[in-house]
Amino acid sequence: MTDEAPPHQRRVRYAGTHPRSFAEKYKELDPLSHADAIDKVMARGQTPAGMHRPICVAEILAVLAPQPGEVGLDATLGYGGHARELLARLSPGGRLFGVDVDPTEFARTEARLRGLGFDATALILHRINFDGVAALLPAAGGGFDVILADLGVSSMQIDNPARGFSFKTEGPLDLRLNQVSGQSASELLQSVTRAALRELLTDNADEPFAQPLAAALQGQYLQTTTELADLVRHTLATALPARMPAAERKIETTKSLQRTFQALRIAVNDEFGVLERFLALLPRCLKPGGRVAILSFHSGEDRRVKKAFQAGERSGIYARVAPDALRPSAQERRDNPRSASTKLRWAVAAAPR
Repeated sequence: MTDEAPPHQRRVRYAGTHPRSFAEKYKELDPLSHADAIDKVMARGQTPAGMHRPICVAEILAVLAPQPGEVGLDATLGYGGHARELLARLSPGGRLFGVDVDPTEFARTEARLRGLGFDATALILHRINFDGVAALLPAAGGGFDVILADLGVSSMQIDNPARGFSFKTEGPLDLRLNQVSGQSASELLQSVTRAALRELLTDNADEPFAQPLAAALQGQYLQTTTELADLVRHTLATALPARMPAAERKIETTKSLQRTFQALRIAVNDEFGVLERFLALLPRCLKPGGRVAILSFHSGEDRRVKKAFQAGERSGIYARVAPDALRPSAQERRDNPRSASTKLRWAVAAAPR
């Protein structure tokens, strides 16, 4: 009896000289086997499909200053890029807790990090949202020395059409980080009132055309991202000034598409509510002298972080907070344009009085 060789798997075929769709980018989706291809994509200032490039790594390591033997928390594990850097500095003897609410990406990241040699002694993973990190305190010894939260969504979620996060490709109109819990964006549009949708677009994304968009979108049965995008475009075609040049109309329409998808995503994931609960928990999660760093990507997130840190400093909870938000370097913004809107704020817990 002889062992049969596994059947040969043909690579994905695509039209033209370069793959365009997410599924066709077989080299990017298998980075361990195609390192040269990944380097070329990154050299063009792009993020390879299915990956996420950690932002402000040097700045985060400088403000958190993780030391061997300390206990850390990556409150938004994502692709695991920040976690790898933290683990390297917490060893030997340290531990990193990592949490994420996305079941799809959590499983992939856990497999990736375990494959790099980070066992359950050094890296303790839990699939929970980061407003539930207080449940980890007993296992962490009562508190953390360093905490990192990288807010928003990751590139691998945005780029995968099946997740429905982008208006650029067709996918289900879902926008949930955890697709088995809560209400999808499609369901939200059918159930929300016009006034609530207008408020949602304004509060979550500062959308200047919130009123006409709410009137057009409320109560609609939209199943795909392209259906929503087409309706936004149709609405903006009327809402924008008739004499606006075509190039400007295109820019403004794209901005409204981005803001509309952002506003709905924030709503279906209760992102502001989760962030506010996390910020309220932070003081009891940090050891005296513990450091926290938070990356935000739009004004609603940054405003909440800034106010919470400033209030904590006034009350004596934090010994020091960032006087101003740190931004990615000019080089990082060139290398990774998706980092352009990032703001980094930090705080240091005060010692007990």
